[in-house]
Amino acid sequence: MSPKLGYIGLGLMGRPIALNLLKAGYSVAVYARRDASLTAVTDAGACDYPSAKQLAQHCDIIFTNVSDSGDVEEVVLGDNGIIMGARPGSIVIDMSTISPMVTRHIATQLENKGIEMLDAPVSGGTQGAIDATLSIMIGGKAEIFEKVLPLLQVIGKNIIYIGDHGAGQVTKACNQLVVAQSMAAIGEAFILARASGVDPSKVRQALLGGFAGSRILEAHGQRMLDENFEPGFKAGLHQKDMGIVLQTAEQLGIKLPGAELVSRYLDQLVEQGGAELDSSALVKQLEALAGIKIKT
Repeated sequence: MSPKLGYIGLGLMGRPIALNLLKAGYSVAVYARRDASLTAVTDAGACDYPSAKQLAQHCDIIFTNVSDSGDVEEVVLGDNGIIMGARPGSIVIDMSTISPMVTRHIATQLENKGIEMLDAPVSGGTQGAIDATLSIMIGGKAEIFEKVLPLLQVIGKNIIYIGDHGAGQVTKACNQLVVAQSMAAIGEAFILARASGVDPSKVRQALLGGFAGSRILEAHGQRMLDENFEPGFKAGLHQKDMGIVLQTAEQLGIKLPGAELVSRYLDQLVEQGGAELDSSALVKQLEALAGIKIKT
């Protein structure tokens, strides 16, 4: 018998993930704080509940996918949260990107109630969620990971068990650090090309065939050339994620100078009203510093 699923958080990532679970034939209950987020999934056959607590009462496995650490704590541990309604033996799979320390705290509180948890942050953007090709980074008990792997295979392609609680979130922090610094490097390369009188689009084509080639150069490099910053992943969220990177580094007593620098670019972009733009728009800060526009 298929497990009854719940999905909480129906934003740019959560909505297509929930739809893919429905398409695979699973029974999916949903909860969202904004009614407008519900329409697509309820039209596809999901039933909605007015609180996370009530949803959890009817589900075996509950996915969460909300914005930040405080939101996850509220939806899982709050007065109307999952912990108040879930049965012992239920499983919470948190696909949000949050602090590893907060993840471990939530997992401990749930375990005290007999509820299992995996941290399962994802990478691949909205298109990856739509195409069910997400990379999923798993922290938690290995036996719980094995139990839910068939579900994860419905929504992702590169599914890696990393280690105990919080390990998935550490991996996602590493991912966001690499993505942010790579975007900054690509932006600087295009600025150098333009300042030298060389076509950045031709530079991109050449680099894609060499050792500098990457999915970031392919996708975000084209965004920069086109000045197309419609969000695949919002700058405000990437700013939050880099905050997690730096907070984790501080807790560990280490310095990450490259991460600190690119975080400042994201901070400036958000301060100037760019929170809803794609995070690749951080190139605007580099253009301002250089006094050079990539697109002519």
